[in-house]
Amino acid sequence: MTIRNEDVKRLRDETGIGIMDCKKALTEADGDLGRAKEILREKGLDQMGQLEQRKASEGRIAAYVHHSAKVGVLVEISCNTDFAANSDDVVRFVHDLALHIAAGNPRFVSPDDVSPETLEVEKEAFRKQLEEEGKPAQIIEKALEGRLKRFYRDACLLKQPFVKDPETTIEEMLADLRTKTGENIQVEQFTRYEITDSPA
Repeated sequence: MTIRNEDVKRLRDETGIGIMDCKKALTEADGDLGRAKEILREKGLDQMGQLEQRKASEGRIAAYVHHSAKVGVLVEISCNTDFAANSDDVVRFVHDLALHIAAGNPRFVSPDDVSPETLEVEKEAFRKQLEEEGKPAQIIEKALEGRLKRFYRDACLLKQPFVKDPETTIEEMLADLRTKTGENIQVEQFTRYEITDSPA
């Protein structure tokens, strides 16, 4: 049977388990979400939801410089063990992350990092745009939700589609990596440098 993407996403959101494992469980459960959760528990994957309770005291810093030498990135991730930090999967992920940041130019790691003041400025700008578009007052608040989701997708690293695979977000890649390594891997911070042409 065909497994719907929305069901895979829902199972991932509810369990914190990677996309591929969720898809396999749903396939085995013939699309039944409840049974898929049982299958994940039977395989011990439900324990992945407890990862965030484990201290991430190891990590890795990666650097990327674009071939133009005008864009550079430093990114830090944390994990539980130095074994994971030096594994091929984590090294590849951090390199891809740095490359993505160079191209995607995010402003924040996640929506949680957006300050209330910044959010209010964005909301007010969106509200003015909607008013100028002639939207009725009663639907402006609902329309704002969609605009803010777009803002998070554009501005927050974890919500951005991966530059090499736009069907997958950075957040989904991170969830898959956590499942694969069994580690509490977090993106801690990043810095993006860019040399821009000065106005004449």
